[in-house]
Amino acid sequence: MFGCCVAGRLLQTNFQQLDETHAAFELPNAETINHICVFLLGTVPFPDGYGATVHFFWPGKGFQLLGMLTNEKPSAIFRLRGNFSSQSSDTHAIFSGASTPIADVSPHGVTAMLGLAIEPLDQIVQQVSSLPSQVSTRRDPVADATLMAERIVKHLFNYVSGFAGGSALTPEVTIPLGTIIRWYESFVSRVKNSGVGFLENPEL
Repeated sequence: MFGCCVAGRLLQTNFQQLDETHAAFELPNAETINHICVFLLGTVPFPDGYGATVHFFWPGKGFQLLGMLTNEKPSAIFRLRGNFSSQSSDTHAIFSGASTPIADVSPHGVTAMLGLAIEPLDQIVQQVSSLPSQVSTRRDPVADATLMAERIVKHLFNYVSGFAGGSALTPEVTIPLGTIIRWYESFVSRVKNSGVGFLENPEL
C-alpha cells in the first residue's frame, strides 16, 4: 500500500505491518537523509473518510509529525535534516513495537523509522493544522538582505542629518568623513552589544 524513497537511494516498499492501521519503514543511516518522499502505491486506496498521518522517529528524540497522505494527496516530500524538533507522544506508541531496531545507534549509523497511521480525516486535519506552515516560514534571503540594507542606510541618513547645520540634507551638503567614521564605530558597537533589533524602530 505504501512506498517511500530517500533521495539518492533505492525505492522502499518493505514496510512492516504493525497492525491494521499502523505501518513502519526502517531508515538505516538516517543521519545522511536530507529529504524523503512517501506515497501510496496505487494498489489499495484508503477507505472513504480515512487517510494517514506520517511520523518520523529518531532514537532518543521521539516522534515528529511530518504531514499526511490521502487519496486526493497520495504523495508528499518531507525535509528531515535541520527540521526535526522533539515532539514525543504516546499517541502512536504502537510504532515502538516495531521489530526494527528503532533505537539502534551503531558504527554503521543511526537507524530511524518512518511511521504511518491510518486515521479518520477529521482527526488528521486537526493534527496537521498544528504544524508550522512551510510556506509561511520560508524566507527570501535576498528580500531580507535588502530590508536590512535599507534600515542601515536610513539609520546613517538620520545620524548625519544632525550635522547638516540646520538645513535640509541634500546632495550639495558636505558631511565630514569623521562624522561617517563616528557613526560607523557607534553603529558597530551597538550591534555587538544589543543586536540589530533597534533598526526596527521607525524613529531611528
